[in-house]
Amino acid sequence: MREIILAGNWKMNKLVSETKTFFSELIPLVRDCKNTIVVCTPYTDLATGVESVKSNNIHIGAQNAHWEEKGAFTGEISPSMLGEIGVKYVIIGHSERRQYFGETNQTVAKRTKAVLNAGLKAIVCVGETLTERNSSITEKILTEQLCEGFYGITAEEMKNVIIAYEPVWAIGTGVTATTDQAQETIHFVRKTIEKIFDSQTANVTPILYGGSMNEKNAAELLSMPDIDGGLIGGASLTAEKFAVICNAANSK
Repeated sequence: MREIILAGNWKMNKLVSETKTFFSELIPLVRDCKNTIVVCTPYTDLATGVESVKSNNIHIGAQNAHWEEKGAFTGEISPSMLGEIGVKYVIIGHSERRQYFGETNQTVAKRTKAVLNAGLKAIVCVGETLTERNSSITEKILTEQLCEGFYGITAEEMKNVIIAYEPVWAIGTGVTATTDQAQETIHFVRKTIEKIFDSQTANVTPILYGGSMNEKNAAELLSMPDIDGGLIGGASLTAEKFAVICNAANSK
């Protein structure tokens, strides 16, 4: 049985005061959730999040981390800095980082290695644009992202990796891949991991769906055999909606 993970990605949303309110509302709603719940907040909310979820079944994640331990990298945060305050997970290679901030498969590999070396878990994002899907090169793009993004990562280190498949054309658009599209593509991702590493690694690596999963479609998406949870954007900003998604996974 693979671990089922529901990870919220707040992106650049919520002040500290809003973070406190959110967790006070979420905690009682997911108290009986059997699966792993992660909330990835902006840097300024991380410490508040960690404090808010103490002794609860929720973990706090960051949305990025640099590949160096320290140095002259103005504006960056290292994995060890995150670990020191109680962060457990880090999103790496989100499509918005690739689109707006020059993230590449090579920097994804470096960040992932650094996060794993710091004892944290990496949520590594892959996915194709609408143009790439319409050009029938989805599998080519995903293969490149996986092979290059996990360059230098061992099968042993993959035990602390979660993959999030996020079709870029479905992020924040309200458009969601059909359950068949999501299952088919995530199955391809799993088979590619098998080719890169081995069947055991492929079988145990959680792969999440990350394209406009919400409280209305979560149960159907999560019913697919290769979908092990979700990386949830907009719907994770409201405690009630996020709780519905988390609890929808209880029967997985």
